[in-house]
Amino acid sequence: MQIAVASGKGGTGKTTLATSLALSMAGQGRVRYLDCDVEAPDGHLFLCPVFSETVEATLWVPQIQAEKCTACGRCVDVCQYHALAKIAGNILVFPQLCHGCGSCSQNCPAGAILEVPNSIGVLEQGSTGEGIQFFRGLLTISEPMPTPIIRQLKKRVQPSGEILDILDAPPGASCSVVETLRGVDYVLLVTEPTPFGLHDLKQMVAIVREMHIPAGVVINRDGIGDHCVEAFCTAENLPVVLRIPFEREIAAGLAKGQTLLAIHPQYLAVFRELVGHIYEEV
Repeated sequence: MQIAVASGKGGTGKTTLATSLALSMAGQGRVRYLDCDVEAPDGHLFLCPVFSETVEATLWVPQIQAEKCTACGRCVDVCQYHALAKIAGNILVFPQLCHGCGSCSQNCPAGAILEVPNSIGVLEQGSTGEGIQFFRGLLTISEPMPTPIIRQLKKRVQPSGEILDILDAPPGASCSVVETLRGVDYVLLVTEPTPFGLHDLKQMVAIVREMHIPAGVVINRDGIGDHCVEAFCTAENLPVVLRIPFEREIAAGLAKGQTLLAIHPQYLAVFRELVGHIYEEV
């Protein structure tokens, strides 16, 4: 079972929910936590894993063999991402635009393109004191594309019916979020009851429906704002599966690096019941 925790914007409490959800289920069987926010991962601040393995994440990019290249421009024509350009009779490669699809090398009539590994970051694995297996990706600063490293991170964790995977998605509604959600069984959409929260929730609802993934809404900071999110969920037949109140004690605890379970232990039963409902629905 794979449950993703996502939100249309940052700062809604996505990691708060994902880490506490993983902790609540740690004593119920094998649990794996994947921090897919590879540009700014922060799940480790709450789960405190000990990392035991680090591997390099690479993307295979083209390298032009000048002695074979006829500068026909075929590689430039087939590249959808404009990672190659023909200038003054030479083929130039822009690695940071390359998605590693291999179309250029496969279509080169002269066989003048090699694919070479280009490091884009690292993948780390470890475990927490509660027995949670912890996985995360770290995108190298200046690298523009998080999607390839998220894809490689997910490949290291094969889905299993006997293991619960919690995927902490990146914020927003970009390609990196879509890659995180691809193949999961259920999505928890974290929002807040404000016009901004509603705007971003609408984007995420459109994505999960396009991907045909069942989803439930978690309203964080319940008690602020207005009732616009509530009305939207009712109109769209979206279940509100959990409400987390807006209170100073929670904010102060999170600022100290505490989990929601540490601040309010009664959420242990709430989260376990929530996961039980998700299993039943899926």
